[in-house]
Amino acid sequence: MISKLFVDRPRFAIVIANLTTIAGLISLLRIPVAQFPDIVPPQVSVTANFPGASAEVVEATVGQPLESQINGVDGMIYMQSTSGNDGSYTLNVSFRVGSDPDQNTTNVNNRAQLALAQLPQEVQRLGLTVRKKSSAILQVITIRSTDGSLDPLFISNYVTINILDALRRVPGVGDAQMFGTRDYSMRIWFQTDRLVALGLTPADVIGAIQKQNQVAPLGRVGAQPMT
Repeated sequence: MISKLFVDRPRFAIVIANLTTIAGLISLLRIPVAQFPDIVPPQVSVTANFPGASAEVVEATVGQPLESQINGVDGMIYMQSTSGNDGSYTLNVSFRVGSDPDQNTTNVNNRAQLALAQLPQEVQRLGLTVRKKSSAILQVITIRSTDGSLDPLFISNYVTINILDALRRVPGVGDAQMFGTRDYSMRIWFQTDRLVALGLTPADVIGAIQKQNQVAPLGRVGAQPMT
């Protein structure tokens, strides 16, 4: 019956449509954004890093223990993980629309801490990062060297040190993330036959490298030695 009314009176239907459009435009300009309903599920991101590991190793040693513990957390809808050949791991956990993001972050962090003891020591040393985030990306910024004098590794390191933290401090910005992060590192290949001949193991070589990769404080003249 209502549809027949608009079909028989097209002018009346046009007027109603125009009034609806005007009311929507006025509401869009005057109603605060906070009063609009949430339509995007809140997310919590868990990130870890296993330097030197391939995507398969990261998935087996980092992804499986974390996902096993976090799966089934209160209010969870689904989760999605990504393992990279650079040793990076990211797990995005989506929750019901309207749930408290802070409480979701706390629940995920508690579950992640239960899996921390099952992770490799290198991952434990670097730690886990648990943050709330939104799946809606506000803006994507591309940074490049206009004259080609800077390589992607230098640009990535510069952005990490000087730009990311500044963007995160902007009012209204929840988080800033860099895609394709590259960090300075050193990859070492072992000659297994040489190790066997010398009676060494990969752990011995790693330990020797770690001893050389230490920052020793200079101390202070006249200070008493610590016992």
